[in-house]
Amino acid sequence: MTQTSFPASTSPQHEGDDIFLSVRDIEKRFGAFTALDRVSLEVKHGEMVCLLGPSGCGKTTLLRTIAGLERQDGGRLHAGGREISLLPPQSRDYGILFQSYALFPNLTVEDNVAYGLNNGAGRPKLSRQQKHERVAEMLGMVGLSGSERKYPGQLSGGQQQRVALARALAPSPSLLLLDEPLSALDAQVREHLQLEIRRLQKEFRITTLMVTHDQEEAMVMADRIAVMNRGRIEQFGTPDEIYRRPASPFVADFIGQSNWLPFSRISGSQVAVGTLQLEIRPEEEELANGRLFCRPEAVDLFPHESAANRFRARVVDRIYLGNRYRLALASDALPGQTLLADVMGDAHDRLNAMHDAGHDQGIWISLPRQALQVFV
Repeated sequence: MTQTSFPASTSPQHEGDDIFLSVRDIEKRFGAFTALDRVSLEVKHGEMVCLLGPSGCGKTTLLRTIAGLERQDGGRLHAGGREISLLPPQSRDYGILFQSYALFPNLTVEDNVAYGLNNGAGRPKLSRQQKHERVAEMLGMVGLSGSERKYPGQLSGGQQQRVALARALAPSPSLLLLDEPLSALDAQVREHLQLEIRRLQKEFRITTLMVTHDQEEAMVMADRIAVMNRGRIEQFGTPDEIYRRPASPFVADFIGQSNWLPFSRISGSQVAVGTLQLEIRPEEEELANGRLFCRPEAVDLFPHESAANRFRARVVDRIYLGNRYRLALASDALPGQTLLADVMGDAHDRLNAMHDAGHDQGIWISLPRQALQVFV
């Protein structure tokens, strides 16, 4: 059998230039509604970027504009060193995967994957044998070897999405676009395919842009995340950067769980919260009044006596989350406030021991200053 050779990507490589996709000041309006408000974004060769945000934030409109399925009202698009702003979709060299799979029900799995292998602009025409080999290779990669003669209606939802992924990757496009491809699947199947798509994306080294409203999905799959809100990108960074140092209250609230404590400034690195005087990092923004933000896992239970920002609290509720517990804490020092804290292991065992012994008067906690961030 002759092995058909396909490049990992058909995009031109530019020495010293690691940017594959460049989005510059893209605007898109639907009547009086502004869907995209001068959006700019750069995606590196071989990188997976997730567009993350709530419904109506503009993420799907941006993906469709890059694909040429919507025409921008302003701005420019470059991919692989060429301008694609006005090119038709078939000339932009991408594969696309939709939430709805978009398989042809009257075609076999083999014919669905083979569809389009000869349709890409500038691609060589393949023989029937070469097509057959490529389809077999792609179905093997997505774990569906032996399914060539089946029809989409004979497959589960997860299997159909694997076929759609194989079809998108078969022509070795330089860009892969994913429009919420896993949102219609059951949780277990979705989690498995998240890792599978990530593995294939890295194996092919294909530049990928994915739309999702699921923050956990974005955290698992993306090299970088662009958090969108009201047609703009609020923050663009690695999952760790976005989670640990959100750039705006919207990002802080949208990504993960959060605690918000209103404060007034006492001095440069001291703020008043309730009846407490808390220390914050001196480099935090010097607002006279605002809100302190911290993640539930940053709340320290049973801190050392010398710990900064240490005070008494009591557990008012406890939720089991599998690998951890989420506590709701109240304190006389924070009237009207509920503080969330995630605990596991020794700290939770110690809480249980105190409860069993009848010692529920309260516990010491602290808010480490490096975990506190200032927002308006």
